[in-house]
Amino acid sequence: MPKHHLFRHSLSLRTVNLFVLLALAGSAGAQTPPATASTSDTGPASSNVAASTALPSQLQDFGAYVDSARKTFDVPGIAVAIVKDGKVVMEQGFGLREIGKPDKVDAHTLFAIASNTKAFTAAALQQLAEAGKLKMDDRVIDHLPWFRMSDPYVTHEMRIRDLLAHRSGLSLGAGDLLYWPPTSYTTKEVVEHLRYVPIKNGFRSGYAYDNILFSVATLVIEQASGQSYADYVRTHLFQPVGMDESLIDKTYLKPGMDVAMGHARANFKDLEPVPPMAWLNDPGAGGIYASVHDLAKWMNVQLAGGVLPGPGKDGKPARLFSEDSQQQMWSMLTPITIKQPPIPELAPLTPHFYGYGESWFLSDYRNQRLVWHTGGWPGMVSRITLVPELHLGVVVLTNQESGAAFNAVTYRVLDAYLNPTQKTDWVAVYDKAVKQAESKADGSFATHEKARDKNGKPSLPLAQYAGTYRDPWYGDVIISNEGGKLRLRFSKTAQLIGTLSPWQHDTFTVRWDDRALNADAFISFSLDMDGHIREARMEPISPLTDFSFDFQDLRLAPVKPDSPDTGE
Repeated sequence: MPKHHLFRHSLSLRTVNLFVLLALAGSAGAQTPPATASTSDTGPASSNVAASTALPSQLQDFGAYVDSARKTFDVPGIAVAIVKDGKVVMEQGFGLREIGKPDKVDAHTLFAIASNTKAFTAAALQQLAEAGKLKMDDRVIDHLPWFRMSDPYVTHEMRIRDLLAHRSGLSLGAGDLLYWPPTSYTTKEVVEHLRYVPIKNGFRSGYAYDNILFSVATLVIEQASGQSYADYVRTHLFQPVGMDESLIDKTYLKPGMDVAMGHARANFKDLEPVPPMAWLNDPGAGGIYASVHDLAKWMNVQLAGGVLPGPGKDGKPARLFSEDSQQQMWSMLTPITIKQPPIPELAPLTPHFYGYGESWFLSDYRNQRLVWHTGGWPGMVSRITLVPELHLGVVVLTNQESGAAFNAVTYRVLDAYLNPTQKTDWVAVYDKAVKQAESKADGSFATHEKARDKNGKPSLPLAQYAGTYRDPWYGDVIISNEGGKLRLRFSKTAQLIGTLSPWQHDTFTVRWDDRALNADAFISFSLDMDGHIREARMEPISPLTDFSFDFQDLRLAPVKPDSPDTGE
């Protein structure tokens, strides 16, 4: 396989949550009026522009700009909604739901919104706090007495609010392999395994994005409400807001629905459909499917401070949550270090402040506060951005793994309202950033290649590397000798099956059968003084691999044939 195919990756799926300035994939844009038909080769785009709200002049060519972003970053379909002052300025689809098929994206097309789900989880907890069923500063063990982290102090002091703030002391993406790619563990089993996931940083000492604590939040919601997470969100969030098209996860999708298919570059080059995925054991972190039509309603409720549309009881406005609850969700809990942009052209996006509240990122742009989040899913990435003081919101949903595409579109909209005298081609800017990131990834491969001892052979016959290896928090990883080839299987993860090939000495590469994962890894075996395998360690090959493939946290020890399986 060509060298760069081992290492190039179009996007770190949930790393889009961390790198708004970088967006490790995407590109440029073209332009046509959103109220008219798109002139792209995919045919007319669906559009719904509110007649009472005029588009800024900078967005009169917005349709062509979005089509340009699609073509530059090879994104089959994009949907966008803009709200301003409580009204929908526009909601529109561009391009195709799936390559090779004629169905077009429109304002009602469902996309996986991934980590944008986290804001719904935070809202649910705040609602339950308002109802007196919990307090946000309750200890988690007050509601889940069996809850344990690997550190007794953190177990005792972990509060419900901490579950939403990425400040637990866990490392980036810790424990994600318990459910990503999908595993057979239940949500409770995932949380039970937390007691074995290593804590590598100080509690509340800094920011490290995680998903696993949202599985804890899921269980807290279920315990406090007496409903499943899906039922609670549907009845207490979707229905009051009027999000009639939204679904909790892909298991609710029916044949014939207006739903986008995700796409990824299988084998690092060929764009292919990615089948829908259900995140059944951590729904509070990222399970929701929604359209821009529904998310426009969600943004308007957020921008209205929790006030719902339409009259409430006794003539008073109905509320989804109180203004105080919203202020809590939008207050910074965890500061995030501001880094220099990778290219000078991204300098205007560098914020003066940056941090995380309760399931929302908080920063600024052109002297305006931004409240925003992104989401990454196999084949789909998205961004929701609110400018509270301007009562402005924009959501961008895509069916390809291109964070640069959603950022380029988002900042074109923000500029139209915040910087109307200047028209930046953010597509070109992000395209340059992407090319630089890919170049660095290739450089990483070159460094590995240079250090490789091509004459360094495995210490043992290949068959002796076969066996069951157990990690304390994940469970069993099985290596088998099949016809002279070593095959590796994660026991609880159907998609993680691959072939080992010698790299140097006792290090092998793992090439996954599912080439859309873009997560090939090194696995290194250490031997004891008698030549027996003591341990195996893994790490992703590419620096651009999704951080949720947290192979580096695994400590794989050989299991004796008569040892019982400790996995739940």
